[in-house]
Parts: sequence; C-alpha cells; structure tokens
Amino acid sequence: MMRRFSLGQRLTLLFILLLLLCAAVACLVQMYSSQQYGNAMVQRLSSGLAQQIVQREPILDAQGRVDRRALKPLFDRLMTFNPSVELYVVSPEGELLADAAPAGHIQRQKIDIAPVQTFLSGAVMPVYGDDPRSTDKQKVFSAVPLRQDGELRGYLYIILQGEESNVLADIAWHKALWSTALWSLLLVALFGLLAGLLVWYWVTRPVKRLTAEVTGLEQDSISAIKQLAAQPLASATGDEVATLRNTFIELARKITSQWDQLADSDRQRREFIANISHDLRTPLTSLLGYLETLSLKSATLTPQEHQQYLTTALRQGQKVRHLSQQLFELARLEHGGIKPQRERFAMGELISDVAQKFELTARTRALQLHIDVPGPLPLVNADVSMIERVVTNLLDNAIRHTPTGGEIRLAVWQEDEQLQVEVADSGMGVDAALRDDLFVRPSALNTQASRDNRGGLGLLIVKRMLELHGGGIRLMDSVSGARFRFFVPL
Repeated sequence: MMRRFSLGQRLTLLFILLLLLCAAVACLVQMYSSQQYGNAMVQRLSSGLAQQIVQREPILDAQGRVDRRALKPLFDRLMTFNPSVELYVVSPEGELLADAAPAGHIQRQKIDIAPVQTFLSGAVMPVYGDDPRSTDKQKVFSAVPLRQDGELRGYLYIILQGEESNVLADIAWHKALWSTALWSLLLVALFGLLAGLLVWYWVTRPVKRLTAEVTGLEQDSISAIKQLAAQPLASATGDEVATLRNTFIELARKITSQWDQLADSDRQRREFIANISHDLRTPLTSLLGYLETLSLKSATLTPQEHQQYLTTALRQGQKVRHLSQQLFELARLEHGGIKPQRERFAMGELISDVAQKFELTARTRALQLHIDVPGPLPLVNADVSMIERVVTNLLDNAIRHTPTGGEIRLAVWQEDEQLQVEVADSGMGVDAALRDDLFVRPSALNTQASRDNRGGLGLLIVKRMLELHGGGIRLMDSVSGARFRFFVPL
C-alpha cells in the first residue's frame, strides 16, 4: 500500500502519524498530571476535615461504640453542607461500622487500612484509599483515628470526591477531552501541512530533480552522462541529497573519462592496424616482386643476380616474420595471455649475462661496454625471462644506434624500494619529434614516426613487460646519445 505513495507523501504521512502520537501522549500526560495535581490539592486542603468533625461532633457513645442510627442524621447533615464528601466509620481492621450511603450503593464492607496509616504518617500526597461505593476504585480521602481512654476504636474515613463530585468531574473531563482532541487534530493538520511543504521543498524537490537527471541517462546515455559530468559539484554540506548528487556527478565524470579512454584506445587500435598493415605490405610486396622476377626470368639471370634476388627476398621474409612475431607477442601481453613467473634473482648477474651475448658484436664494431653494478644489491622478485628480454631489447637498440668506436653503459642501483637500471649509448640519440610517442602504439597518420626510427615494436613490448611487474620505463635527458632508465619493484 505504502509503495503507491511518493516519497513526499510517505514522509508527510509519517510526520502526521508522529504528530498524532505525540499529541495523544501529550494529552494523556497532561490529563494524568492534572488529575494528580487536582487530587493532591483537594487532599491537602481537606486533610484536616476529619479531625475538625471529630472535635465538634460526637462519633462514639460513652461506651466507645458506634451507633449507626445516631450517626446517619449527622452524616446526612454534614454531606448536605459539602455534597462532594462521603463519611464512613471503619473499625481498626477496616470494616465499615457506619455510613450514610443510600441503599445498594455500598459495594464492599471492608477497606484496606494500609493507605489510612500511610496518610496519618504524613506521606507525600496524593494518597489513595479504597472507595466503599466501588469494587476497584481508589480516591483521595481524609482520616482521623477514633480513640477512647487511649484505646483505638476505629477511624473516621472521609472520601473527598464522592459520587456526585465524580459525575460532575466526568462531565467536565469529557468536555476537556473533546476540546483537547479537537485542538490537537487542528494543530496536527496544520503542522502536518507545514511538514509536507518543508519535505517537498527540502527533500522531495531535490530528489525529483536528481531523479530526472539520472533518468535521462537511459534515454541518451553518453551525451546525458557527459552533460551530467559537466555540472559543478555542490559545496560540502551535510545534505545527503547533495552528497548523492555529487556522487552521481563524480561517477559520470569517471564514466566520461573511461569512455574517452576507450574511444582513444579504439582510435589507436585502428591506426595501429593501419600502420602494421602498411609495414607488412611493404616487405611482402618486395618479397613477392623478387620471387616473381626469379620465377619469370630464372633462365636469363646470372648466378650473381639470382643470388642477390634470393638474398633480398630472404631478408624481406625475415622482416615479415620478425614483425609478425612482435605483433603476436604484443597482443598476448596486452590481453593477459602472458603472466610473469616470478622468482628471486640478482639483477647484476642478469645484466652481466646479457652483456656477454653482445660482447662479440661490440668487439666487431669496436664498441666499449661499461657495466656498473655496485654490490651487494637485494634480490628482485620478477620473471627472469621477461627482464632478460627487456635488457636485451634495450642493449640491442643501443648497439644498432651507436656508431663504430662508441660507448655503451649499463648501470644498476637501488633507489628506495626499487631497482633502477639504465642503458645509455653515445649515438645520435632520439629525435625530439619522436620522444612523446616512443612508448605508444605507432600511428599510420604520424609520418615522422617511421618504423626504423622507432626500433620496431620492441620498446612497446618492453613497456608492457615492465608494467606487468609494476615497473616502468622512460627516456632520460642526455647531452649525447639515448639514455633509457627502467625500474622494477623489489
């Protein structure tokens, strides 16, 4: 049932129910307090009434007995002057000895004497005692002990709010109840309307506005998300609705950023495929051209020309194979096909081993290899084959781009919780136009970034391998040559 109502209607209904509950509790507390206060005032004002009657009127005869017939005219006369009281004489045990009640009005012949003793001891008022004209009600009273020759003969027990007083009190109480209830309903309706307006202004209206903004995301997803992301954040307050709106805006901004990244990644993928297609098409065209020449002019070619064409075709085929292998490896790295098989090893020893593989090539070209490995260094937890591939690619690039008689330096050192490795050469260095795109996918639209200048896909593969280890690589500034530095966490 409640689900059919809106948020504002439910909150307004809840406020009205709470106000009704509070009004009912307040009325009950007020009536109870008023009744207690009135009974206490009546009992305080009439607490000495029984004593005054005993002092002026004889209650016991000369023998200390109670004569019902003699006392009834006295009680009738006293009750005539004060119709709100009812007089009784009770025994020390609480049994009724005399009264002026009409026939059939007495409902019990014995009362509890403990409240009488409590009253006589000076307890805090109001003190309630049994009403002889009711089986279960209790009322405020006045009492005094009746003694003769020092012996307790009974008590004069006066109910201060008799039946006639109760009738008048009930009529007044019902009028007050209806008046209080009417005013309570009017106040509840007024404050309920006010609460509904405040709820609509402070709660429902912002929620509806936010709901409209979020609902629009389903109709025109990305444009609506971008429109929401462009909105400013609300100032930091304790307003939950504003906080929720800020959360939606932050979420929209993250989605927009991820969408832009996906769009840029898709653009780079298309450019990458176009560029790779171009790079594959060039050697394939050359390979097919030389093979067709060999096939058509095999009989007319000299042995030297025959060998030259075969060598060129073989070189182009190896280039195609190398490029395809790099593409396959890069695809596996980017899509999680390769996972590092970590183990602890010494980085300095690995660098020395890789340098030995290029020792003959370096000696042939009169290159000087300098290895700087201060020891001892902590062991690194990484995939040995991947890190070896990283160092091999960087050293191979350095050797290929360093002129005869140049120098190549490999250094490793610890920095905080990382091992830093640097490969520097004395070659021509990296062109300034290529520095920004050195570790990103090549683009067919970038005419300056030729495949030869970029060194194939090796640097991109190196970056992906290091990222799988939580590391990274960057090109450092250098006066001469190229200086690459990568790190691996310990």
